[in-house]
Amino acid sequence: MSWFYRKIIRPVLFNFNSEEIHNQTLSALGRMSQSRLGLDFISTFYGAPSLPVELFGLKFPNPVGLAAGMDKQSEAVPVWEAMGFGFVELGGVTWHPQSGNAAPRMFRAIADEALVNRMGFNNPGAEIVAGRLAAWKKSGLWPNHPVGINLGKSKITPLEAAAGDYANSFRALREYADFFVVNVSSPNTPNLRELQDKDALAEIFRELQLINLRSTSPKPILVKVAPDLSFQALDEILGLTTSCKISGIVATNTTITRPETANPVLRETYSEVGGLSGKPLRARSTEIIRHLYRSSGGQVPIIGVGGILNVEDAWEKIEAGASLIQIYTGLVYEGPSLPQQIVEGLRARLEEKRLGSLPDAIGSDQRERK
Repeated sequence: MSWFYRKIIRPVLFNFNSEEIHNQTLSALGRMSQSRLGLDFISTFYGAPSLPVELFGLKFPNPVGLAAGMDKQSEAVPVWEAMGFGFVELGGVTWHPQSGNAAPRMFRAIADEALVNRMGFNNPGAEIVAGRLAAWKKSGLWPNHPVGINLGKSKITPLEAAAGDYANSFRALREYADFFVVNVSSPNTPNLRELQDKDALAEIFRELQLINLRSTSPKPILVKVAPDLSFQALDEILGLTTSCKISGIVATNTTITRPETANPVLRETYSEVGGLSGKPLRARSTEIIRHLYRSSGGQVPIIGVGGILNVEDAWEKIEAGASLIQIYTGLVYEGPSLPQQIVEGLRARLEEKRLGSLPDAIGSDQRERK
């Protein structure tokens, strides 16, 4: 199935504008999501076997998740489980509706299996998304796997008011998700990455936890970090995990750096402003995961994302210290069977290495180095 996608379907899709195909695909998946028959049909081809992981007090049927950015507007919430994903992260969602940056704003670097995007948190706003999620809940088609929501800052909100902006979104969406991710690392909202500063980040989490901890069922809240941060800056964020009750770290967002290339087509794509994802991000993302795991003594859960296009990439992230992984660009280049292939491959790796469960593999390359 993956070969058929790469050789037959992908060349046709890649003749069209990247964002246009993305929107058409989400629209089609949204329609399929509206019936149990459609979901069962997709699951027949793409459903993944069980490889359970328990984290944040949540049960994940397998460790492969859909990264934020794919289903920004909660158009196809039920379909991701049918496609073999063990969890999904919707969004990013901002408090104020916003159209995002001017198009074109998504570009393929095909030879490097990468994407450059400057979408800019285009979404209908937290209250509209909450209404859509409520409708999915009412439909009876809500997925059985954990659902997360990525929270971004509205572009019109000044940095000094960011904490309140995130809190408004969290308040509107809290009852519809199993976990939340604070996105302070997108390169596509002006000055957003300044919120990765420890004082600014602490203020955001204090505001969120004031709401969260009043509840009888507080939600895990994670933070998503940039791959361009120094190890010192990452250690400062780790230093907040206890005091701010940060449940984990998503590592990493897209990068503003670009690989060296002599390919003129790639050079043109890489000259575009925005965040780079896909294969060129793999090594740096893994390096960040390895550092976070080592510096925290394996005590802070990590969701690994960045450059995962096959089971080898996924296993590398897990051995470096990721408890869960997420894919986005890999889905664009490898097709809808990728989650299933990764889960099957991870099961085979565990058997090959005679490991009882996935947690036995987490951070194993660092334990072997000691």
